[in-house]
Amino acid sequence: MNKVYLFKYGLTMLFLTFVITAFAQKSAFIGKVVDELNGPLPGATIRIKGANTSTVTDNDGLFSLQQTGAKSLTVTITFVGYVTAERVINANQPLTIKLIPNSKSLADVVVIGYGSVRKTDLTGAVTNLGAKDLNPGPITNPLQQLTGKAAGVSVTQTGSEPGTAPSVRIRGITSLIGGNDPLVVVDGVQGNMDLLKQVPPSEIESVDVLKDASATAIYGSRGAPGVIIITTKKNKNGTSTVEYNENSSLDVISKRLPTLNADQWWQQAQIYGVPASANHGSNTDWYNLLTRNGVTQNHTLSFGGGANGFNYRASISAILQNGIVIKSNYKNYIGRIQATQKALDDKLTLTMNLNNGIDNANYSPPSIGRAAFTSNLFSNIYVTRPTDPVYNTDGTYYTDPNVFQYINPYAVAQTVVNNVKNNNLFGSLRADIELTKGLTAGWFGSWRKVDGNTGYYLPAESTVASAIDNQGIANISNYHQDERLMDISLNYKKDFGIHHLDAIAVYEWQGQTYNGNFAQAKGFINDIATYNALQLGDLSKVTPGDMSSYKNDRKLVSYLGRVNYSYQNKYLLTASYRRDGSSVFGVNNKWGNFPSASVAWRLTEESFLKDQHVFSNLKLRGGWGITGNQQGLAPQNSLQLVGYAGVTYFGGQQITNFVISQNANPDLKWETRKQTNIGLDFTTLNDRLNGSIDAYTATTDNLLFNYTVPQPPYPYPSIAANVGSLLNRGLELTLSYQLIKTKNTSLILAGNGSLLKNKVLNLSGSIGGVPLNTDFVGWGSNSFLIKGKPIGTFYILKHAGKDAANAETVVDQNKDGVIDQGNQSADRVYEGQATPKYTYAFTPSFSYKNFDASMVWRGSGGNKIYHQIRSQLSYFENLGKANVLQSAVPMGLYTSQYGSDLWLESGSFLRWENLSFGYRFNTANIKYISSLRVSLTGTNLLVITKYSGIDPELNVSGGNGSGGDYGIYPRTRTFSFGLNVVLK
Repeated sequence: MNKVYLFKYGLTMLFLTFVITAFAQKSAFIGKVVDELNGPLPGATIRIKGANTSTVTDNDGLFSLQQTGAKSLTVTITFVGYVTAERVINANQPLTIKLIPNSKSLADVVVIGYGSVRKTDLTGAVTNLGAKDLNPGPITNPLQQLTGKAAGVSVTQTGSEPGTAPSVRIRGITSLIGGNDPLVVVDGVQGNMDLLKQVPPSEIESVDVLKDASATAIYGSRGAPGVIIITTKKNKNGTSTVEYNENSSLDVISKRLPTLNADQWWQQAQIYGVPASANHGSNTDWYNLLTRNGVTQNHTLSFGGGANGFNYRASISAILQNGIVIKSNYKNYIGRIQATQKALDDKLTLTMNLNNGIDNANYSPPSIGRAAFTSNLFSNIYVTRPTDPVYNTDGTYYTDPNVFQYINPYAVAQTVVNNVKNNNLFGSLRADIELTKGLTAGWFGSWRKVDGNTGYYLPAESTVASAIDNQGIANISNYHQDERLMDISLNYKKDFGIHHLDAIAVYEWQGQTYNGNFAQAKGFINDIATYNALQLGDLSKVTPGDMSSYKNDRKLVSYLGRVNYSYQNKYLLTASYRRDGSSVFGVNNKWGNFPSASVAWRLTEESFLKDQHVFSNLKLRGGWGITGNQQGLAPQNSLQLVGYAGVTYFGGQQITNFVISQNANPDLKWETRKQTNIGLDFTTLNDRLNGSIDAYTATTDNLLFNYTVPQPPYPYPSIAANVGSLLNRGLELTLSYQLIKTKNTSLILAGNGSLLKNKVLNLSGSIGGVPLNTDFVGWGSNSFLIKGKPIGTFYILKHAGKDAANAETVVDQNKDGVIDQGNQSADRVYEGQATPKYTYAFTPSFSYKNFDASMVWRGSGGNKIYHQIRSQLSYFENLGKANVLQSAVPMGLYTSQYGSDLWLESGSFLRWENLSFGYRFNTANIKYISSLRVSLTGTNLLVITKYSGIDPELNVSGGNGSGGDYGIYPRTRTFSFGLNVVLK
């Protein structure tokens, strides 16, 4: 019996040992998931086909699966924005799996303000750009990354002075004095364009540009000029990252205006009878004295991690730029941290952002020169005679007492101090809690503070006349900005069979406070302290305007809601409504209403298109909405104000006088923009060709403008009022074609273009019962606001030649023997507009294994430029006291009393904006490096244009003076090296 028992026991133990051993012999299936550029894809899901077993890739894109006794597995690999792949993996044989971007991007999420939707569910005109879509290179402002990337979004870089941001216009000009800058939203924090200074370019995850009113109406009285939403990078839960991005560039001047050298100047001076006393015998190259090669550096170190429902990402960045004009530079240091915490069984999500930026810029003097020529410092290089010396014999800076208000540009560059410092801080906290399935309550709060300081010192040594007369001028300006925002929201998402509903309701409060002060002193015995000790100036030189201070605030209360609805995933509806109440509006117009609605029809989901093989995606969109613009409204614009009006003596003592400095307007309100948009999105040719077409019409009513009014009944001669209207019509096209699509090679040809027509519909009307007939308003050099014409239409005299005295002559259009130069003169003719009629861009990209390349070509046209600088530097009557351009010699004009179309030139151009090459190294055998990529980038490589100035890309923002070349800081050509390292 005992033997039998022992035998059974032994068999049992043997069987258990066999089973345990069999189960222990699991096979390992390992691999790596990479993107189209062979970069790791953390967070990709790998699922065993036919089983419930799955895993996700780590930060290096690596994964591992264990399966008992299997020699091979079939797995599916999924990642947002990429085509799902299916692969067979053999046991213990590592496999690298490259995912291909999904041209349909069915799972891509687009931020639309107070929420997000899938890209395929969009009903409005929205451009979505991921980090890989943005321009590379020496970026100092995120707007530069958008150049040429979105139809209808014009990014204009006027010159390359360090620290200056480009201007951006979305679908043209929406206002005259109300402001055309789009609203900027960074991780939920709302602000103006200066908010972008606090965004490290390499830390941007995506940019969403809301263009039409159906998309922007959710922002109510701030949405008319469009909205730019930036989402920064966040760490994925369960991963740790350490990443370093670096880019360094050499910046050189791409073009200069050729002026006469010393020998050429003296040769022409003798022809025109300039006395020998004007020739001081030097041979000075003012251009080389004041310029140098610039250097731009970007450095960002970011790191993050997460576990157990908590993740964070932090970064520190430095943007350093030395300009091509001596003494000009810019430094910007940005630190940020973002953290997310889950709680209450993941029903509560807390998200915190904290961002601090410190920037310091040394600018060249912006407006300086003689009475006959005032421009930026660089443009004064062209005016100064090449025969003038830099120094006197005693070592002081040379100045010519025979030239009225003569300045020595090298002395100005070396001695004038123009510092701007800003300390920017913003933080936000978001709390979202799931109350029940599908219903979420949210709270969001943000606080932004800006403390700024500008210091300016103009010493007598600078040779500037006003500084000599006052023995030095110093001033300081301090400004402080405090912006707070809070919103409470309820969001409901639910699927009811073939119905999908996503609705949100929000209450929002915004408060902004601004205050500052200005102080100026004159008369300094030395220049040691510059602007840092105003008390050392001569107090007897204090004049009205040397001291001032201000404080104002504004409040905005809003109620808003939006509903996204889809039926069978093919009929889509978005409707929103916002009601804004603002303290800056007039007493009769404190509240505004901003509705919008848009629909979309996904035709490829219809049964009658199911069996066709031409289009894989075809969606028709249409939308309408009303948005507002309150940028041009200051807190007290609707009130009657009283200001300082000097002093007088009364009763034997000095008293201060006051005068009305602004008329009251209780009807003052926001500008209203009504916009209709029709669009078509399509994907065809086996998912290789993607595109979209949008056509829109937008009318700005209640146009803000400063109107001249009679006295009486008004005590002040002008008033800000809502009277006129503007019209914009446009057509936009975006195309992307994947010409080559293989396992290792991809070539994508992409581009966009837009046509834009704007027109002033009306500037006349009635204010307080007083009729106003306003037309032909001057808007720059020989450009005007004219009813029925584009903004900034050139209405100008026509050049006819020159007379026997080499004086310019113009055409007498009405043959009356008199040249009338009035605004509505019959001798003027229409000669085009200041704003471009069309813009376009070509943005191809190529990749082969670990190598990638991309470029951007872009241009615009249909506009004219009034070349004011060329006009001022082309008359030989000035030769004795100044220099002239080489182009002036063949013209031989001695003088002119006209501003004619002789100086009006085409503003059309094609610019080779960007060319970049990159290579990603294989780091599989490098112990501590997960990813390593190097790049070479050139920017502003070539400009094809007929314009004779240094750059045709000037101020075309639509404001007064746009379309004129009054002298700009030179545009640079840059060559840069970039490095991206991700550590394990």
